[in-house]
Amino acid sequence: MNHGLILPILLPLFTGSALLLMRGASLPVQRGLSLLAGWALLPLALWLAFLAGDGELRLYVLGDWQPPFGIVLLLDRLSAVMLIITALLAGFSVLYALRGDDERGADFHALFQFQLVGINGAFLTGDLFNLFVFFEILLISSYALLLHGQGPDRVRAGLHYVVLNLVGSSLFLLGVSVLYGLTGTLNMADLAIRIAAAPTEDAPLLRAAGFLLLVVFGLKAAIIPLHTWLPSAYSAASAPVAALFAIMTKVGLYAILRVFTLIFGSAGPLDGMIDDWLWPLALATLAIGALGALATRDLRMLLAHLVIVSVGTLLAGFALGSATALSASLYYLIHSSLVSGGLFLLADLIVRQRGDTQATLRSAPALRQPLLLGAIFFAAAVSVSGLPPLSGFIGKVMLMRSAVDGPDIAWLWAVLLTGGLAMLIALSRAGSLVFWRANEDEPVRERADPIRLLACLGLLSASLLMVVYAGPLQGYLQATADQLLDLGPYLRLIPGGGA
Repeated sequence: MNHGLILPILLPLFTGSALLLMRGASLPVQRGLSLLAGWALLPLALWLAFLAGDGELRLYVLGDWQPPFGIVLLLDRLSAVMLIITALLAGFSVLYALRGDDERGADFHALFQFQLVGINGAFLTGDLFNLFVFFEILLISSYALLLHGQGPDRVRAGLHYVVLNLVGSSLFLLGVSVLYGLTGTLNMADLAIRIAAAPTEDAPLLRAAGFLLLVVFGLKAAIIPLHTWLPSAYSAASAPVAALFAIMTKVGLYAILRVFTLIFGSAGPLDGMIDDWLWPLALATLAIGALGALATRDLRMLLAHLVIVSVGTLLAGFALGSATALSASLYYLIHSSLVSGGLFLLADLIVRQRGDTQATLRSAPALRQPLLLGAIFFAAAVSVSGLPPLSGFIGKVMLMRSAVDGPDIAWLWAVLLTGGLAMLIALSRAGSLVFWRANEDEPVRERADPIRLLACLGLLSASLLMVVYAGPLQGYLQATADQLLDLGPYLRLIPGGGA
């Protein structure tokens, strides 16, 4: 048994526990341990991606209880890709936090590590109930991280976030209970087999359970009308927390892709049950995100709405359903996660030089480093808007080329071009107010901290690297999409489940 599969869960779990036991230790010691553990996830994730690259599915069977019994972790190309994204966001976010953000409240680094436990566990689990468990771990940690630093805005956003997610957790548990009551299993591969062979009279209840899960995952992904928690939560959170939260909506999208491709995607009465919902949800999510970005007068709130736009874009790619569209969507998912995380860090660097104006988009004292921060903001805006030559442009071109015929072309082009135009207008306005229309008052005497700047550039540079290595990256992602749509190997994990 390859014990490496469980290390992305055990490493932050033991680190977080150790940090709680070391509360009396000096802050540099806690920071060093957290930073070491955060960056150790990256080579581990790359190694797992290398292992997954041979196309074999790898199981880690806890307690040696073979599937469909017991708890299993599953490594495939998709879970490996998500682990790499998480490791990059975690490493640069914790590096940024070392420069003072971790001092605003207690136990920041322990909570940060427990958040990684939940995120990595959600990407690796092969069991629906344990997906619920890992969701709860990441949510409990995120509640505390969102409130870290206190303040009325964080408390207000945190209350909204907690209440909605408690409702979502209840619906998740209800949906899981219905599936278990009807099928007698919660192993994802076993569920796929049993739902495909379910009697006709069970189809309505199975469909209801599936739509309950769609609501829950839609809440995590901030799909309209379940998106209302995101703008206030992301804009109120401290910069490193908001950067890590860039992966949170992707956890919901990952769950939609995994559950409705595997569990409800095998031949049976429920195959394609959400297909008719994806296009309207994608359009509505993108429209609301775009309108919010155009209407807001706060830089952090603007970036939060751009996350919603990216969710709508990814849903549109999922709606196409082909392997080509899924590989393009995964490329765009990597781009949007890393660039969004970098933008939240960049926004904090800008706000620190704007004095009392903070993130409000109006004329303010000139920045201390307008050329440096302006150049970084311009490059990030080009990337996130989908303009050439950076990764946002390549991702959108791939998505548009994946729609070959039928009405999908018109829908997809409308989604991508409208979202890109809205991003371009909103970011252009924000940039002109922050960098060009500064008044003549004495600038705020605070230069960008080099460590913070390094963390910000580290995430944003992913856009350029994704262009340089677009060929091999897209090859891996195409193989990932092909593997995801080929259900045979997943079903064969269950004795007698596949030919």
